[in-house]
Amino acid sequence: METPRDAVLWKKAKKRAAFKIHLRTYLIINAGLWLLYFFTHYPNFNPIPWPVFPMLGWGIGLGMHYFTAYGNLDEDALAKREYERLVRE
Repeated sequence: METPRDAVLWKKAKKRAAFKIHLRTYLIINAGLWLLYFFTHYPNFNPIPWPVFPMLGWGIGLGMHYFTAYGNLDEDALAKREYERLVRE
């Protein structure tokens, strides 16, 4: 028999698994973009290569995803603290 899952831990595990998939996709796609850049611009490389821009934009989103998966951004705990603060006022 399977033991019952803790709903909060299961939700956190799903977020972390989704982040790992997102990170893997980011690395594979950006490696492909850099290879495309190197093969199409060799030997005349630009001072600022174009793959930097998708990496930065997507990297910001990846960073936000990391903080929701691994950070202390537990929405339920934050809402509970805010509720308790409002009750005290």
